[in-house]
Amino acid sequence: MGRSLEIERTFLVPEMPRLEDLRCERVRQGYVTRPGDSAQVRLRRKGGRYLITVKSGAGLSRNERETEIDPAAFEALWPATEGRRLEKLRRTGRLPGGPAFELDEFRGPLAPLRLVEVEFRDTDAARAFTPPDWFGREVTDDPRYTNAHLAAEGAPQD
Repeated sequence: MGRSLEIERTFLVPEMPRLEDLRCERVRQGYVTRPGDSAQVRLRRKGGRYLITVKSGAGLSRNERETEIDPAAFEALWPATEGRRLEKLRRTGRLPGGPAFELDEFRGPLAPLRLVEVEFRDTDAARAFTPPDWFGREVTDDPRYTNAHLAAEGAPQD
């Protein structure tokens, strides 16, 4: 099981940008825990991989532990996520001369919400980052835009 510190900033994406050479995967995920719990336990099917993740902390820097599980374990645990699920199309790429990004286009009840996340090696790099024009308002510190909250409560109405 990997343990790491996840340092990322999250932004709304008001309109889909014209981007080329992006990798695209369908993601289905659900949460065993509820928003407000001290840690989050997430199940995720990403392409052909099945993962379980435990996250703690909030905002710019969070602890994350993730491990791959077999499909049978995923399916056995999946019912525990009832009412706290989401689906999205994830596009990944690299900003010109900069860091990698993950652009999520949500499906189902969360559509047409789009979020982009950029991960950094340290907090100094995260704070120094200047987002490109196609990024919208930053929501890194807004807990309503965490995937766990979105899965349980739906998209914010602001």
